[in-house]
Amino acid sequence: MNEQYMRRAIELAKKGAGFVSPNPMVGAVIVKNGRVIGEGYHERCGQLHAERNAIAALTEDAKGATIYVTLEPCCHYGKTPPCTEAIIENKIAKVVIGSRDPNPLVSGKGAKILRDAGIEVVEDFMRKECDEINPIFFHYITKRIPYVSMKYAMTMDGKIATKTGASKWITGEESREDVQRLRHEHRGIMVGIGTVLADNPMLNCRMDGGRSPIRIIADSHLQIPLESKIVTTANEYETIVVTTESCKISNADKVKKLEDAGVCVLEVDEKDGHIALSDMMSKLGEKQIDSILLEGGGTLNDAMLRVGFVNRAYVYIAPKVFGGIDAKTPVEGVGVCEPSEATHFNMVDSKQIGADLRITYIKEVI
Repeated sequence: MNEQYMRRAIELAKKGAGFVSPNPMVGAVIVKNGRVIGEGYHERCGQLHAERNAIAALTEDAKGATIYVTLEPCCHYGKTPPCTEAIIENKIAKVVIGSRDPNPLVSGKGAKILRDAGIEVVEDFMRKECDEINPIFFHYITKRIPYVSMKYAMTMDGKIATKTGASKWITGEESREDVQRLRHEHRGIMVGIGTVLADNPMLNCRMDGGRSPIRIIADSHLQIPLESKIVTTANEYETIVVTTESCKISNADKVKKLEDAGVCVLEVDEKDGHIALSDMMSKLGEKQIDSILLEGGGTLNDAMLRVGFVNRAYVYIAPKVFGGIDAKTPVEGVGVCEPSEATHFNMVDSKQIGADLRITYIKEVI
């Protein structure tokens, strides 16, 4: 076995970022006599999987070849036929698998079908590297709620706006372009109603060739203005306004106007006069929203952290200081009383982007 072929499969898999949701990113490379004779990746949800794309790209017969695939081949009929069938039909002799598929429709079954057909199967080859491609898929397929990445930009002294509320721009153009990539890679983007009222954002993806996420507004009391950019562009960008059942009933006229504008008004349970976040996340998961880029602000960030729904954080730090006790911070609320009560994260990456620093954290599993 050769690591370079699996590394190539990983490289190919990442090309599907932002397009394959709620499916996983998968890459495949077919090797025969030390030569790559076919390669492919899962390009879009509903289209052929990586193995079938690699087979379609074959430059010669695959009989006796080895296929390197980053995730266990599927063995069930969905929007596309099983990849195990294609591997068997093309007389591929060996399958080298990186990640095991936690999907109960596949888990272990794909490998067993291949072995039963007389094909040599090697599992867990470079598993760590392959697993790192799909934290969103693994989380969503096992928990059925979106994977949440909290993103915010702040100054050196931890401010996301000045004391007057001004926030454009904290970071440089390069960082703002990087955020567009994050928007492309997540199926949904979420803010609280306070951010809509303060900034009147569009929340779309402005990256060339990128896909705009579903815009999700947490709005317990249905305060969103009908003239806001979110509402007036709802026919162009899929939009969900989340509110409570009681608020939806008492604001029937506004709900109708929002729905006429193209907004989906999603009612969820109420808790302490606000949206019940657990019910909201479950219902968003039912809509096959596998990931959310949480862009706050501070009130929603605090609420999502307190209930444990934040899985990752992208923190952009600009080399400037605002100062002021009244200037807003990334996470508001009352805070914890003791350091031991903090939500803990592990730093997994740091990168300079222009003049700014982006630090990536994943939530520590205790």
